[in-house]
Amino acid sequence: MTAPQIDIRKWTTEEFERLVLECKPKVAVFDCDGTLWSGDAGYGFMAWTLEQGLVSRSTHDWIDTRYRAYRTGKVSEPAMCAEMVQIYAGLREAELRAAAARYVDEFVRKRIFAEMLALVERLGKDGVEIWAVSSTNRWVIAEGVRDFGIPEQRVVAVEARVKDGIITSEILDVPTGEGKATALKRLGLPHPDAVFGNSVHDLAMLEMARCAFPVNPSPSLLEAAAKNGWGYYRPVTAEGLDAAVEGESAGLS
Repeated sequence: MTAPQIDIRKWTTEEFERLVLECKPKVAVFDCDGTLWSGDAGYGFMAWTLEQGLVSRSTHDWIDTRYRAYRTGKVSEPAMCAEMVQIYAGLREAELRAAAARYVDEFVRKRIFAEMLALVERLGKDGVEIWAVSSTNRWVIAEGVRDFGIPEQRVVAVEARVKDGIITSEILDVPTGEGKATALKRLGLPHPDAVFGNSVHDLAMLEMARCAFPVNPSPSLLEAAAKNGWGYYRPVTAEGLDAAVEGESAGLS
């Protein structure tokens, strides 16, 4: 189903802000890629680090093959998210943190949605407890939400165990799809006041919220939002951009 066929309310910036403030959230949860900024920072960082030679050529070829399989539905969303972090096993975490900071500065910061930055800053000033939940690696997300004033201890993202400063292949968390809702429940947040997300990978946590706010929704989330009776918001700089999200066409969540 294409967007023009869906009967759903599109909020203006003023309506969106008013609805969020009227919700009076004490806890607000934000997805990151596509919600706080445009683009997929998880894939972008992976591709960039491969170009930078941070992993071996054999690992480069392996993850490239796996990602192609993911795009055709042969590798699941959770498996792909985990493997995109496992490729860094054996590297020093300090090196990945430095790489993430450089990547965010060069490629992510300029794609931040100004309206979302202003909204998060307003909520922060109002004393709202703000969380970032993402299926991108924790290094990039922690750096990316720094401008939003979200502390690293409130970042829930794909994470590998680090031992003696070295990244291992043991995955601690893969918050995507139902995994995002599971992670929030584990943190004692079974019904957050406000949740913001852009894809069906965020649907489970949107459905558990008292107030759900689809932002820059993908076609699949737009359809789900209409069924749930939600409206949606699209930042000005996201207008006209392809909002499709990898993994949705294969029915992954």
